[in-house]
Amino acid sequence: MRSMRVLLDESLPRRLKAQLPDHDVRTVPEVGWASKKNGELLRLADERFDVFVTPDAHLPEQQNLSGLRLCIIILRARSNDIADLLPLVPQLRNALANVAAGQVIRLVG
Repeated sequence: MRSMRVLLDESLPRRLKAQLPDHDVRTVPEVGWASKKNGELLRLADERFDVFVTPDAHLPEQQNLSGLRLCIIILRARSNDIADLLPLVPQLRNALANVAAGQVIRLVG
């Protein structure tokens, strides 16, 4: 499996990083982008990451994703608490193993 450069949206718990040990995972605050709006954030992420993981189900409709190489994975759980997101981790790991550039993947728990 190829190691991916993964950016976690700032609304996701930092502890989610520990569930993806085979990948280079950073959070939006860790890279200094906490105050960035989604459009700017996606452009910056496209330059440095392979995948952006977010709970924002409306992101594809709200942003112009054309031209981005960045894969976007949307996690839909009852809440953004780690306990609610953990059941999605196997799907997330599988998605990371099979992503294609520019793809939008929705994972529902």
